[in-house]
Amino acid sequence: MHSFEKSEYEARVKRVQSRMATSGIDVLITCNLANMNYLTGYDGWSFYTPQLVAVSIEHDEPVCIVRGIDRPGGFVTTHLSEENMLGYPDDYVQATDKHPMDWIGYQLVERGMGGGNVAVDMDAYYYSARAHASLTAAMPNATFMESGNLVNWVRIVKSDKEIAYMRQAARLVELAMQAGIDAINPGTRQCDAVAEIYNAQIRGTAEFGGEYTSIVPMLPTGAGTTTPHLTWSSEPFNYGEATILELAGCRMRYHCPMSRTVHLGPAPERMQEVSNIAVEALNITIDKIRPGITCEDVHAIWNSVVSRHGIIKDSRMGYSIGLSYPPDWGEHTLSIRPGDTTELAPGMTIHVMPGIWLDNWGIEISEAVLVTETGAEKLCNFSQELVIKN
Repeated sequence: MHSFEKSEYEARVKRVQSRMATSGIDVLITCNLANMNYLTGYDGWSFYTPQLVAVSIEHDEPVCIVRGIDRPGGFVTTHLSEENMLGYPDDYVQATDKHPMDWIGYQLVERGMGGGNVAVDMDAYYYSARAHASLTAAMPNATFMESGNLVNWVRIVKSDKEIAYMRQAARLVELAMQAGIDAINPGTRQCDAVAEIYNAQIRGTAEFGGEYTSIVPMLPTGAGTTTPHLTWSSEPFNYGEATILELAGCRMRYHCPMSRTVHLGPAPERMQEVSNIAVEALNITIDKIRPGITCEDVHAIWNSVVSRHGIIKDSRMGYSIGLSYPPDWGEHTLSIRPGDTTELAPGMTIHVMPGIWLDNWGIEISEAVLVTETGAEKLCNFSQELVIKN
């Protein structure tokens, strides 16, 4: 069940250690699930209890610490040696008088990781205030600091094998998107359409299946299309209304998202017009992506097209994607928006997602792209027009 060869994980750890040295970090602790997987391969639905990976400048192999009953999962999914795959006793789980980080901190101190500058992913979804308080108390000789999402930034450039998984994820989202579009009809319940989407996402192809995605299918419909993050209900789709589909395919935890918009019956003239503008701007923007261009430059290209038509968008219109776990498939690094001067480089993968949400309806038509040596490649091959179902 290993996603990559041991040598790839070793190379990743070395890159992280190199950045740690540059930043003056002696030990890096991450509770970010994608970072844990990236560094070790660990994978399991165990993140409802505290767990982490610790990387030391002085040790070749990281330490992965999870709940005791989940430790065997580490032997299935990682290449770690037995001494570096640890599990804490179950009486620490959801206890009121102690915390798993008490035990974890003690173990790190015993391994010589309890002093110096210790960087932590302070904004990780599954790193609670209580976890941090317990960990710092258990490591009194350490100087804690914010990691600055160090591992996330190392992850931003993908290897050939990572890109291969994302290409497979692209095939999965194509299947899911087509299933969703086919299922959206007047009178059909929203939940039934989502069932078809899930079936396509997971069933996949004859060569490979899919996995659960980090975000559930987004399916705002009718007045709900004025906002991006609504899911579904058991209500039926209505003739004369639009539905936005924001979906992803997931392969070996690597994600490829895509958004499209469906309208049941003839679309309002302005909606069709805005859709055409959005597609034009999207493709002009992608055509001009190349190594060395900055995120804010990419945004300016898109904005130069839509602003001529009186369209204003004040939210970001893209972000880095790849390896991820719930609740988000973004990498928390670059954002396509003004002020982000990150330069794009070959091997980066980005969801170019310029959603437009107006007072009465919205449009989402997006593409996942790979930055190449000479430009950008769309990972999906799927029609971009506003889908009209009469």
